[in-house]
Amino acid sequence: MQPFRPEVAARLTELAPLLLDQLDAMTDRMIEVLLRTEPAYRDVLAHREEEMRESTRGNLEQGLHLLIGAASGNERTSLREARDVGRRRAAQGIPLEAVLRAYRLGGQVTWEALLEVSRRSNRHDTLLLEVAGSVWRTNDAECAAVAEGYREEQRRLAGVDDSARQRVLDGLVEGRGGDPAFVRTASELLGVPLDGRLVTVVALPDPERGPAFDAPTAALLKRGIRSVWGDRNGAQVGIVALGSMSGFEIMDWLRAMAAGPVGVSAVVEGAAAAGSAYRLAEAAARTLPSGSACVAAIDERLPEALLTNSPEISSRLVGQSLGGLLELPGDEREVLLDTLAAFLASDGSPTRAADELYCHRNTVMHRLRRIESVTGRKVTDSRSRLLWQLALLGTEHTRSAQPSA
Repeated sequence: MQPFRPEVAARLTELAPLLLDQLDAMTDRMIEVLLRTEPAYRDVLAHREEEMRESTRGNLEQGLHLLIGAASGNERTSLREARDVGRRRAAQGIPLEAVLRAYRLGGQVTWEALLEVSRRSNRHDTLLLEVAGSVWRTNDAECAAVAEGYREEQRRLAGVDDSARQRVLDGLVEGRGGDPAFVRTASELLGVPLDGRLVTVVALPDPERGPAFDAPTAALLKRGIRSVWGDRNGAQVGIVALGSMSGFEIMDWLRAMAAGPVGVSAVVEGAAAAGSAYRLAEAAARTLPSGSACVAAIDERLPEALLTNSPEISSRLVGQSLGGLLELPGDEREVLLDTLAAFLASDGSPTRAADELYCHRNTVMHRLRRIESVTGRKVTDSRSRLLWQLALLGTEHTRSAQPSA
């Protein structure tokens, strides 16, 4: 940007504090116009408004500091930041035309704010006419940098084929996450930060409806979340970079996207833990009913995962704990299993169990005595109740423990 004449620079320096005070209002104006006029931004703002607001405010602030810096002779460039914005918007799938319109809108909002603070200072600034050309020249340079960064990211994404993604995913879940060179290359190739907080996701397919997720990489990118996805053992597997996001947010988004059973690992730190995270997510997924659109974190399914991963122990636990109850005629067996499940879910309260089962408390007491007689265990014994609870998890009587979709 060319330096201003001294009197123009002095006026800009005088207006600078007033202009910076308008940053929040300028940001609100930008967000309001983008929501109203740009469908691509509207979709991103619906999911990541805070991130988009911070980015918009930062871009406006950089433009203001560029103007103020030129006035004070301390000019600094913001083109690197503009290129970074272009890369992020390309990754999020926002059309380049929409990104450039947003940047030009930023120039317009900046100019309007400058005129407004000048008017409020009770001066008619013909001097600011000289600034207009600099505002738009700066805006043009930033738009060019945005387009450059956008196209760089497009070329990078186009150069990464599905086989390369699959190789990276396989390497991570098979233990190569402990190799710094591999992780660095994988991060650069995919544009996914693998050195921070991660979760692994395993989504089991529905035999009738197909994959549990439709284009999960793009769907998460619209929310500002980077991830790498592939297939293992017939399941979709993803490694998701959380950044500063909580695990609760990603769970909510996965639930909105899922069309089948999905297991999610605990949050782990760095790619070295990706292998163990994969095993945890797979264990969680295998505990969920086939065909259900359920999403569950491993910490929500620890007892079920323990039983699922130890089928011999699970079978013996069921047999030893429920004993002759499972050998009763079908109708009686189902009634007693339902009663036992309700009794345990009610913290051992026959009255609350009766309310849940829509029957009299004495009926529940009679059934509990029958359960004691056929299993050889006492309802008053805490260990028996624990074994029964685990055994029910190993049968089909787990409906009360299933997470909602």
